[in-house]
Parts: sequence; C-alpha cells; structure tokens
Amino acid sequence: MDLKQIITFLTQLQENNNKEWFDANRNTYEKAREEWIKFATESITAVGEFDKDIALLEPKKCIFRINRDVRFSKNKDPYKNNFGLSLNKGGKREDFCGYYLHLQPGASFIAGGAYGPMPDKLAAIRQEIDYNAKEFLEIVNDKNFKKHFGTLGGETLQRPPKGYEADNPMVDFLKHKSFIGQYTLTDKELFAPDFMKNLVEKFKALQPLIAFLNRAIKG
Repeated sequence: MDLKQIITFLTQLQENNNKEWFDANRNTYEKAREEWIKFATESITAVGEFDKDIALLEPKKCIFRINRDVRFSKNKDPYKNNFGLSLNKGGKREDFCGYYLHLQPGASFIAGGAYGPMPDKLAAIRQEIDYNAKEFLEIVNDKNFKKHFGTLGGETLQRPPKGYEADNPMVDFLKHKSFIGQYTLTDKELFAPDFMKNLVEKFKALQPLIAFLNRAIKG
C-alpha cells in the first residue's frame, strides 16, 4: 500500500477539480483507488482481531465514491478531494457506530463513534449515558482514550436536551449531538512506516466507546 501515492493524486485533483482533467488522469485515479482498497483490506484484518463486527467486512463496501452529489450544494466541484474509510458493522451504509479514517492533503484525521445520529438513535444514546453514567465515564476517562483523543468531541447543544435537567451530573455529555474521538494527522505521521500500527492502536482505544454506543442504538 502507498498512501503517498493517494495523497499525491488528491493534491493534483484539488488543483484540477474538473471532468476534463479527471478523465485524462483516470488511470492515476484507478491506481490510487487500488491502493486504498489494499489499505482497507489490511485495516479490516487488523481491526477484526479485536472487534469481530469488522472482521468479515468487504473492503469495497467500506470506501466512498469519488464523485460528489452537487445537486443541493453551492460547491459544484464534481469530485471529492479526499478518500474515506468507514469500518462499522455491515459496512458504511449501515446505521451503526464505527471507525473512520479520512485522507486529505493537509487535513487527514482518525475518528470514531457516533457522528450526527438520527433523533431516535441520539435519544437512545443519551438514555444509555444517563442510565449507565459510571460505565460511560470510565470509557471517556480511560487513560488510553485520553492519550489518543483527549476528550470526547462532537457538536453540542447550548442547553440541556428535552427531558434532562441542568443539574444532571452527566449534562455536559447529554448535550452532545455527536459522540466522537478524533485525532488530527500530519502527513509525516501518515507516511511513517509504522502508520498502520498507530492507526490500529487508536482504533483499539475507540472500541469501548463504539461498543457502548452500538449497544445503545441497537436497543
């Protein structure tokens, strides 16, 4: 696998985001995509060692198409300037929490958890946090989680959500609209020989949070 090849392609695409250039460089894109599928395959194998929900995923169902949907967007660039890898039970289209790697020149990151869950899933997560506060606090305060991600991230409300009081001891977490751990990657880290090892370490640190969130939304 060659992540540098992917970033090089994405850098060129970012500077030439039009159909004419893409058609002329389609072979370069196909080679970059092949490298990304190889990387997805290796990631699935590694993460599957500690999260069995990931072990049998199909790599092509975990990556995203390069074409953008521009119908309702002011940005009419036809192509995405990033590659994404989503590892969650059933593949990227299933409504489960999981692990994510974002490759973009100068803006790559590792993340995982629940990003913008639908209202029913969000309500279920908040209830699970409220009912199992001790367990949740142990997860987000775990030294391994904090080492890799610091604090729980995600957009939050200004006021407590409906049904919860301001003096609820978990109110700061209940205000969350997303529940994620995120780590910003430098290109130096991305191209390091031990990147896969570091990626898996961070994904492993996310596993308890993801298991907690999936338990909540599965009911």
